[in-house]
Amino acid sequence: MSIITKKITWGGVDLEIEYGRMAQQATGAVLVKYGNTHVLTAVTAAPKPTEGVDFFPLSVHYIEKAYAAGKIPGGFLKRESKPSDHEVLTSRLIDRPIRPLFHDHFNHETQVICTVLSYDGENATDIPAFIGTSAALAVSGLPFAGPVGAARIGYIDGEYVLNPNREQLGNSQLDLMVAGTAEGVLMVESEAHELSEDQMLGAVDFGHNAYQEVINIINELKADVNPKMWPVPEAPQELLDLTDRIQNEYGDEILKGYTIPEKKERRSTISHIADRAMAAILDEDEELKPFFTAAFKKVEYNTVRNRVLNDKQRIDNRGFSEVRPISTEVGLLPRVHGSGLFTRGETQVLGVATLGTADDEQMTDGLIGTQKEHFLLHYNFPPYSVGEAGRFGPPGRREVGHGKLAWRALNPVMPSKEDFPYTVRVVADVLACNGSSSMGTVCASSMCLMDAGVPLKAPVAGIAMGLVTDEENGHYAILSDIMGDEDFLGDMDFKVAGTTKGITALQMDIKITSITSDIMKEALAQAKAGRHHILNEMQKSIESHREEISHNAPRIVSFQIKKDKIGEVIGPGGKVIREITETTNTKIEILPEGDVRIFAMPESDLDEAVSWVKGIGCDPEVGEEYNGKVVKITDYGAFVNYARGKDGFLHISEVAHERISDVKSHLNEGEMIDVKIVGFDDRGRVRLSRKALLPKP
Repeated sequence: MSIITKKITWGGVDLEIEYGRMAQQATGAVLVKYGNTHVLTAVTAAPKPTEGVDFFPLSVHYIEKAYAAGKIPGGFLKRESKPSDHEVLTSRLIDRPIRPLFHDHFNHETQVICTVLSYDGENATDIPAFIGTSAALAVSGLPFAGPVGAARIGYIDGEYVLNPNREQLGNSQLDLMVAGTAEGVLMVESEAHELSEDQMLGAVDFGHNAYQEVINIINELKADVNPKMWPVPEAPQELLDLTDRIQNEYGDEILKGYTIPEKKERRSTISHIADRAMAAILDEDEELKPFFTAAFKKVEYNTVRNRVLNDKQRIDNRGFSEVRPISTEVGLLPRVHGSGLFTRGETQVLGVATLGTADDEQMTDGLIGTQKEHFLLHYNFPPYSVGEAGRFGPPGRREVGHGKLAWRALNPVMPSKEDFPYTVRVVADVLACNGSSSMGTVCASSMCLMDAGVPLKAPVAGIAMGLVTDEENGHYAILSDIMGDEDFLGDMDFKVAGTTKGITALQMDIKITSITSDIMKEALAQAKAGRHHILNEMQKSIESHREEISHNAPRIVSFQIKKDKIGEVIGPGGKVIREITETTNTKIEILPEGDVRIFAMPESDLDEAVSWVKGIGCDPEVGEEYNGKVVKITDYGAFVNYARGKDGFLHISEVAHERISDVKSHLNEGEMIDVKIVGFDDRGRVRLSRKALLPKP
């Protein structure tokens, strides 16, 4: 097989798509090179359709090989195994825009595997993986309405940047992934630092224009390869006839069922109609069974959409821009560090925040090395939230994706580790769901963080928007705060989160071939009004972060010691610092520059640990305050051990504001007192004062 390559310079980096060298047994395979980052993508489709399924059996797997970065996997098992969250998220990113472009009646099992073979440390692997998927599908001949392109957009110093590298992303106010066809956008995923709607829309348009070059070279590659095209499947006549029959005989009942606002009652009603229809139809012709589910869903699909577009009516009779009733609570769990319960319509999320120490940071091992994350957000979706008894176990791809979206929404308003040196974990448990639990998670998480005393820059809320279109006539309707059925039967899932100032996260998935910039602009404006409404409702429970962190949370003291004293504080083999932490029941973090953070629960002797470390690592300075122990009383004052191994002299005149004649009348040996360093004598010994810390009479 001859090797065919296509090359361009894109975003200042050489991009090459190569066909014919690797994975020749796959239905379609290409190697994408972006700089020195190489990703192999192989697409394989089963030769025969899958029997008895009413969905498209597509799976996408993005895999990082440690050897791509010259590494051996860390941990006990020295081989790649369970996919990391990053691999799961990238797999979802690729899946979402390509799935709607396969032909409706194509149900051959199809698998996409993207393998990172080389990573140069600068150019991200997800964009080459996405381009490789698009190109591999193009040369496979499968009935796919592509090709699609993708780009990452940054926003630095007021300018959009195409495919920023790692260093540039660190200075960017935006990290946005956009994917789509030549005609329009199919998918957006982003994290932003309170950017305006116009700035976000500009980034999407910039990305859409930027990936046109990629689409062009994929089309050129496809023309050169000239793959044998798979036949485009047609809808079985039995399916078409059965759909018409269900519409004629049960359409009115289905329409009436979709006027019931409550989810459980509505689904029960529709389910009963489906059972009766199936029994009657299959009693006449058992061979129609494989087509029944798809035909009934098609009638449901048309019913809800026609009611929205023609009658201007939603399932629960809300206006198109109306948000369901909201209720909020905070501080409802007595022993946790922060809690918030957010209820919107029939969707309810409980957010719980926990403050931990540096030891609680999440460490991940990837191509870019070991990283530590001090803000964690974990999303859980138990089956009871949708009234089902189903799979219950480790988080799946959906849980990972929804949790990351909420994390992106909140991360831009989180305080820096320097300003708030806690590890912060949020757990969001979906207690009930009828649409947009991920945006409910944003709201509940924002509230529980503020309840815990985490100094957010501003509260964050999120809203999910929907779209129903009539592509033939050009009609469409944008729906705010969509319910589950509106999401399932609509054309768009458009999620916007942010503060009153601007957007912090944007995610969009389109089920049709593309969406125009005008529709996006209208949806963003409608989402802004809804987001502000939700923020106002949240403020009824909590307006800003609490001034003090929860009394259940660990306390922290930060200070600095001399760099040349770090070794003395740690001691040989960690002996000294281990003694301090075990004796005082604290956790101590010492950074290379001498910054010290001491964490302790309220019952721990934090003051003793601080005094101990300062006594070893700091020279005494005027103005510093200590809690010290009276070790000896004399006629002229007392000696106070203000730090481990360090004593100072408290003169009788510094014991109290009034004149005293006997120190023992105010102090006892062994007593702990607060003292302040007020100076040094001519021999360099520390002079202390107790009265400087007492209220003046």
